[in-house]
Amino acid sequence: MSVPASQSPAPTSSRRRRAKIAAGAALLIVATTACSALGRTAVGTIAYPIGPETAITLTSPKVTGCHRLPPSGATEVRNNTLVDMVMYRTPDCTGKDSIYLGSRLTNNIAPNTRPWRSYSFVH
Repeated sequence: MSVPASQSPAPTSSRRRRAKIAAGAALLIVATTACSALGRTAVGTIAYPIGPETAITLTSPKVTGCHRLPPSGATEVRNNTLVDMVMYRTPDCTGKDSIYLGSRLTNNIAPNTRPWRSYSFVH
């Protein structure tokens, strides 16, 4: 059985359909990538003492942004998360006097130095 030429699909319609599918897939990939970090957390805990008998433990903090410590700061920080972090002596995550604190590590400040006042995650 033969099909007359007037009834066969036009080659341009299949190209347009493929182009639309490719554009839709690209849009989906871009949208998924843009939203992927919005709710990401550092799985685990961050712990630091704020006095001789009191400690703060944060569970799964967000990986984005600058996180402030109490105004008095912290002299020891335990990063028991799966994400590395950077500790700062300023409350706004700026300054050259910072340290890199890897995942599952603890940092104590040296005697007679300023305490840590903020941190951010490396992601």
